[in-house]
Parts: sequence; structure tokens; C-alpha cells
Amino acid sequence: MKANSNSDIGIYSSGEQKRAWALILGGSGGLGLASAKKLAIENYNIIIIHRDRKVDLEEITRHFEEITSSGVLLHHFNADALNTSKRSSLVAEIKSVLGSEQKIKVLVHSIAKGSLKPMNAINKTELSHQDFQITIDAMALSLYDWTKNLATENLFAKDTRVISFTSEGNTKTWPNYGAVSVAKAALEALTRNMALEFASLGIKVNCIQAGITNTKSFQMIPGSEYLKKNALARNPNNRLTTPQDIANVVYLLSTDEAKWITGTIIKVDGGESLQ
Repeated sequence: MKANSNSDIGIYSSGEQKRAWALILGGSGGLGLASAKKLAIENYNIIIIHRDRKVDLEEITRHFEEITSSGVLLHHFNADALNTSKRSSLVAEIKSVLGSEQKIKVLVHSIAKGSLKPMNAINKTELSHQDFQITIDAMALSLYDWTKNLATENLFAKDTRVISFTSEGNTKTWPNYGAVSVAKAALEALTRNMALEFASLGIKVNCIQAGITNTKSFQMIPGSEYLKKNALARNPNNRLTTPQDIANVVYLLSTDEAKWITGTIIKVDGGESLQ
């Protein structure tokens, strides 16, 4: 077991040097955690950047211990991935973890920090310009910031996969979802442009449009119970999307067979968005 000042959890095995590395931004819950677990099962070493309160760390630690039970190495950092100076120090930490020969094969962006305020309401705090900026920076532009920073430091493998998550709110309007909707649209535009401009580095960039998934982040959306019922009524498979459904596709996009897929928005919703 290996630990450092950032409370890393890790287990080494004889096959560790042969494993690829996955970096998960926002990996302590929801789609990010599910992706980390799936990639660990598929023999990836894992680095997780997360931002959580002390009260939640006991439960999160149990999840992280489950990841290391696969025999992989896990490093995690409870730090603000959106802070520019902190990001620089985290990249330096990651560089130290990887050493001179190992590289990141998969980058998963699962940062869910956004304003869920109405645009027009009586006796309620309404969306401000700053709310939009914070949401877009967190849920869209940080994907570019991290990718650019890691590429500059030569920390990506020759065939790296960059994956992020969007939702049907990218084109449909939901009350109180305006700032997030704008961020998702920006994220999808970034996906296309990054796929084009980072192709020379061997980086493939894709975005998964997840169906309604009953995560903690989703439950924070005002009217989430209505959205859940509506999704169940529309879905021809008669169930909601699960984090595991999404994690499975994250893994699929990491495989050699998927290396010609880039710049796409991939629906993973069991047909929910068909009607």
C-alpha cells in the first residue's frame, strides 16, 4: 500500500507497469466513480481528482477501496480541479505519480458544478452573468484547460481518449437548467473542435449524452422527480439509465476498436430520446 500527503490509496501488483492510466475529473460519485470502477476492472490504474466535504469522505473511501480490490493502483486528490494554480500543482503531482515512462491513456471529465437558478422568477434568486460564467467554466471550459495542460506537459499516451458527459438538456429546455444547458452546448462544441485540433497528438475526443440517471447531481435539479417519471414513460426499455450503463461505454471508447471514433456526441440512453 502506498500513501502520500494527499491521502492516496494504492495497491501495487506485479503487472502494474503494464497497465494504462486513467484520470477521472470528478470521480468520487455518479458517472465519474462508475467509470473509475469499470476502468479498474478492465486493468487501468486510476487517478481521481475530486472535491468533497470531510463528512462524505468515509463513504468515498469505501468506494476507493473497492477500486483497489481489483489489484490496480489508485491515487486520489481531494482538491479543486477548477482552480488555475491548483490545477498546475495537481498536474505536477500527476507527473510525479506517472514517472518518466507512463502516460495517461484515458481522461474522463465528470465535473458537475453548475447553477440551477431560474432566469425569471418572483421572490427567488435569478441567474446572473456570473452564474453562467461559473457553470460554463466548470462544466465545459475546464475540459479544454485540463487537456491542454496535460498535453503541454507531454502526459498523454500516443492514443489517448478524452471523454465527457452531456445530457438531453443540450437541446431541450428544462426550468432552472439554463446555465447548465448553455454549458452542455459549449462542451459539445469543444468536443468537436478539440477532436480536430488535437488529432495530431493522437487524441480522440468524444462526449456521451447520458439518459436520465438518478445520481446525486441529478437529484439537485429542481423538478427532477418529474424528469425521472417522464424519462421512464418515454424509454422503450422501461427503465432509467444507470451509471454503469455509461461507464460501460466509457470503457468501449477506450478500446483499440474505438480508435477511429472522435468528435462525436454518442447517445447512451436506451432509446429515451427517441420520443
